[in-house]
Amino acid sequence: MKIDFDIHGGNIEKEARKLGLSKDKIIDASASIAPFKLPKKLNNYLINSLKKGSIKYYPDRSYFEVKNSIAKWHNIHPSMVIPGNGASELFTWAARDASLNGISSLPSPCFGDYQRALKCWNASYIRSPIPLSWTNSNPQSFPIRPKTDVLWITNPHNPTGQLWSRSSIEKLLNNYKLIICDEAFIPLTPGGENQSVINLTKSHNNLIVIRSLTKFLGIAGLRIGYAVTNSDRLLKWKEIRDPWPVNTLAINVTNMIMKDSKMHKKRLIKIHRWVEEEGNWLHKSLSDFSTIKPLPTTTNFQLIQSDSSILNLIENLKKRGILLRDCRSFKTLDENWIRISLQKRKQNIKIINTLKDYIN
Repeated sequence: MKIDFDIHGGNIEKEARKLGLSKDKIIDASASIAPFKLPKKLNNYLINSLKKGSIKYYPDRSYFEVKNSIAKWHNIHPSMVIPGNGASELFTWAARDASLNGISSLPSPCFGDYQRALKCWNASYIRSPIPLSWTNSNPQSFPIRPKTDVLWITNPHNPTGQLWSRSSIEKLLNNYKLIICDEAFIPLTPGGENQSVINLTKSHNNLIVIRSLTKFLGIAGLRIGYAVTNSDRLLKWKEIRDPWPVNTLAINVTNMIMKDSKMHKKRLIKIHRWVEEEGNWLHKSLSDFSTIKPLPTTTNFQLIQSDSSILNLIENLKKRGILLRDCRSFKTLDENWIRISLQKRKQNIKIINTLKDYIN
């Protein structure tokens, strides 16, 4: 069955119109975004940026300042960094390189946007199933070694929430012409940075790492991500991509969070504490139901398997202003799977209490 792309999470505008509700009356647990406001200092910086007329001018096409601030944070050379209009735009350019290197392997289930990006270039790909049963011991070794030219990896994995070890990914680098590693959720994952492979881009030209700031900062509407890889590759991307893919406000917010290490680290501590406390609470609460099974996770979303179809449950909760992630958009998962993204405790309690009205 063909799955509509709108099954992807984060369609709050559309759902609010259908339900006749304002967005602030909806709990969007379909999109995995930190539920906190911007740090006050950062929020004021954006307001002042607008007041000073920063959006009057075109962004710097070289992205000199933002590349330097990202590079300094990761201890890499600025020529190895390129900002993007969210991670999705960067998947498109990574997929172009994948198409030039042969057949891609998509460890499945996986984020559907990889397939979208590969289709842009008529690239060949196969799906390589990963086990859907695992322990809560982390990090874990990446479980498969597909016999293809290109390997796409999500760390931590989306939608399972498994955190792969840096060492297990490093061992794969000699086996593939290109490895594309999506680290969008690493900043939200306690201990996640220890497993990042960004540093390996210095010694491996066949590695592309893609990051997102939108989930970490809760600014999905601004669209900001970045890729780290060898400078020659990025020069080729620059030749053919849009002249100004990243807007001035997204550049400014990235500059500030990367330059202000105190604010950045404070945000990390806040989010990691939330993931640990709320993640444990939500997992325990979901485990009390007899007909659904929450799987172990390391990050800010919880994959759940049901004994039967869960589509009616999704629709019933939607009518009550709660959006859950229909997992059919993750290829190889069917209508027995849902994903819940962590919220604040008040919203998490409401989700659990509403679930009690429909399942045992």
